[in-house]
Amino acid sequence: MTPSEPLEEIRRNSNTALASIGIGLRIECRGRRLNLRGLLPGREKPGQRSVQRLSLGLENDRDGLREAEQIARVIDAQLKRDQFRWEQWIKAPAQTATTSGAAAGTRHLLDQQLQTFEQAFFADPRRRRSPAGSRTTWTGAYNPYLRRLRTLAGKDTGRIGAKLLLQTLHSYPDGSRSRQQCSTALGSLARHLELELPENWRAEAAGYGLHRARFRQLPSDQKILESILRIPNPRWRLAYGLMATYGLRNHEVFFSDLSALSDAGDRVIRVLPTTKTGEHQVWPFNPDWVERFDLLKLGREPQALPVISTDLRTTTLQQVGRRVTEQFRRYDLPLTPYDLRHAWAVRTIHIGLPDTVSARMMGHSVAIHTRTYHHWITRRDQQQAVDAALARQQAS
Repeated sequence: MTPSEPLEEIRRNSNTALASIGIGLRIECRGRRLNLRGLLPGREKPGQRSVQRLSLGLENDRDGLREAEQIARVIDAQLKRDQFRWEQWIKAPAQTATTSGAAAGTRHLLDQQLQTFEQAFFADPRRRRSPAGSRTTWTGAYNPYLRRLRTLAGKDTGRIGAKLLLQTLHSYPDGSRSRQQCSTALGSLARHLELELPENWRAEAAGYGLHRARFRQLPSDQKILESILRIPNPRWRLAYGLMATYGLRNHEVFFSDLSALSDAGDRVIRVLPTTKTGEHQVWPFNPDWVERFDLLKLGREPQALPVISTDLRTTTLQQVGRRVTEQFRRYDLPLTPYDLRHAWAVRTIHIGLPDTVSARMMGHSVAIHTRTYHHWITRRDQQQAVDAALARQQAS
């Protein structure tokens, strides 16, 4: 998006970007305001969809078009999950949380607290400058986690406490993006309620770690080799092979320099600075998987990977990563993308690679590496100590 680019061309490019990732909504300009047009549930009969317009209240300018495209992505996600509700998009922010004094007197305390939090969110001067953007943030990054909290509270409608916050946080898997976002939303709620968070909140909310249920279920190398046979698309087989061989995050597959994957190259790939944790180099473990997964093809044809929009002006790293996760589910693979990453890390521990080196290759700190893989690191260090003690005994 260049400064000289006319608004009509920007809107056309935005609609092309939406269409390229399967989103049916289109941005329209009526007068000086922007709308979304597409198949939406009926207001009276939500089970029936028809072509309708949704007014966004956005000016037809560069910022408004950028915001409209992001809103289209959020609404598309809601439609796919059957979570779209007209009232989330047609009410003014002030009306969303407004209630009469009589109604407030009969409402449960928990619901009152959630509603005052919503009111404070939209009343924040920083958010009032962009009402549509605020609705997007609320709908996508706050409301899902507050609904989960309300569901978990059940019939207990008293004051929100630290125990309920932790229960809600723990309902999302360790290391998941949802858990990170939940911690942000609930942290804001706690500050609003002047509620002190548990001492271990930051550790519990960390975006790294293995889900307890999956702790001992990491796939073996044999299972990783067998699972790729379920993928019929050769492009996605290459993406799978890259993650398995180099322990890449989902989005890093599409943001890496793969030129070293050639017969004359050293096969050390470079994750680009535009990624989540910046530039770093990664070595293959197991090295023979480079040939096994035909990854040398990527040195000659980097375009052989799946066709996904990587223009960060119109998408995000999270959205790119989500495409990978969705594809794994579509192929009904018996493992997740992060299983491949964790298996790579454990592989480096077993072969004795220093933790500082492995952490650097994974693009995170040694502290996070140690915390995440504590079990395997402890076992390795203890085994080394036992082997050294036995060697000394035999020598004497």
